[in-house]
Amino acid sequence: MNTSIPKKKKDEIFGKLKSANNAFQKLYPGDRPERQPVHTLYGGANLFKFDAAQALGQRALDIFNLYAPDFIVFGKVFGLQGIADLPKSATASSVKTMYEKLSVEKRKKHPAYLSYEVYHKVINKLKQEAIEDFRIDFEDGFGNRSNEEEDATAVQAAKEVAMGMKKKTLPPFIGIRIKPFTEEMKERGLRTLDIFISTLVNETKGKLPNNFVVMLPKVTIPEQPAALALLMDSIEAQLKLPKGILKIEMMVETTQSIMSSEGTNPLRKFILASKGRCIAMHFGTYDYTASCSITARYQEMDHPVCDFAHHITKVALGHTGIWLSDGATNTMPIGPHRGEKLTKVQQKENQEVVHRAWKKGYDHIRHSLWNGFYQGWDLNPAQFPMRYAAVFAFFLESYDDAVERLKTFVDKAARATLIGDVFDDAATGQGLLNYFLQALNSGAITEKEMLATGLTLQEIRSRSFKYILENRKKKKS
Repeated sequence: MNTSIPKKKKDEIFGKLKSANNAFQKLYPGDRPERQPVHTLYGGANLFKFDAAQALGQRALDIFNLYAPDFIVFGKVFGLQGIADLPKSATASSVKTMYEKLSVEKRKKHPAYLSYEVYHKVINKLKQEAIEDFRIDFEDGFGNRSNEEEDATAVQAAKEVAMGMKKKTLPPFIGIRIKPFTEEMKERGLRTLDIFISTLVNETKGKLPNNFVVMLPKVTIPEQPAALALLMDSIEAQLKLPKGILKIEMMVETTQSIMSSEGTNPLRKFILASKGRCIAMHFGTYDYTASCSITARYQEMDHPVCDFAHHITKVALGHTGIWLSDGATNTMPIGPHRGEKLTKVQQKENQEVVHRAWKKGYDHIRHSLWNGFYQGWDLNPAQFPMRYAAVFAFFLESYDDAVERLKTFVDKAARATLIGDVFDDAATGQGLLNYFLQALNSGAITEKEMLATGLTLQEIRSRSFKYILENRKKKKS
């Protein structure tokens, strides 16, 4: 059929459009399919030990067992769905006996469902992998000390990491936070980085831990990550490390990170300045709220100024593959009374303080998840229970709906691809798949529960919606 547009003219126009479309795809490749941790624990570099993950995990489990002795107490602390519908006279043992006799489908309709399932998933998580990500902190968590002391700490921390690699005690993700590249602190930040990496590489004969990253805090101008990237080039060359192996995270902690002097958002420039090294942006709640003149009492994660920064960050970095992390709740779930011989009144006061702090942190984390931030900071092992309670409840509440959505979407996409139609909504499919990958990685669901989507284990482990479509097309063609 003849058209009114000459082929030569059409090819010329579409040729230019192809170049533009390809350039856009390069800028916005979509979400990274690799595992993203749901939290990062920050700890002072002077306190880090090779077995910190195990020691702090056990501490978190002890606290959890003390203040959440059963799933009914647990459900009431966090106000989980259905818990209020249990009879007031119900005990954990009586409900457990009845609940465990039910089929899977009937369990989901029982008022104890969410409390029971999330409670036991939190216990398993604290036993198996309480810490997903650890940032050895040479900044706020370490403070300004003498050069001699920070030098010595950098050496010792690197040796502890090397020991952790040898004994396989490190968490899945780990890194260090150096001091910012401001004019006052740049020399100290670089010196610590250089000493730490040099010592670590010397101890391990050229190896770095899996998923190792260097966090640059308080970034305000592109020249700061650009300088760090160039210095990393030099460190890698000098130590004979693979080029590009050193990765960067940056902190969004100032108003200048959200709005530059030119009246534009500079985050994309920060990413480009890192020359492909930056993989994540973390939000610094308290520095950011302070920079907005918010008084200490109201410097909370769910403050409107934080929401504004969150949304700006998501819009600026959406579909770029850069991971986003929210900040931390600074109200610690730690009772005021210490010691082994506490009175009943003191024990009750401790419990009330811990439960209030857990619920506050839980609400903050749920707010972050609602805003699409699936990672956040923790500052103390006592916060782990509220972290995993929030994450697991969030995913389990919408699990059944998400299963049906992904099933339908995969079938629709596979049919379109099979008959030759163009299916260009892969980003939506990857987003749905990412929901399950996040849930699976965090421990909210098992591989068996993910198989309910109709995907195979091979497809799930590919972590790629594009791979799933291509693989199914090959099998059916």
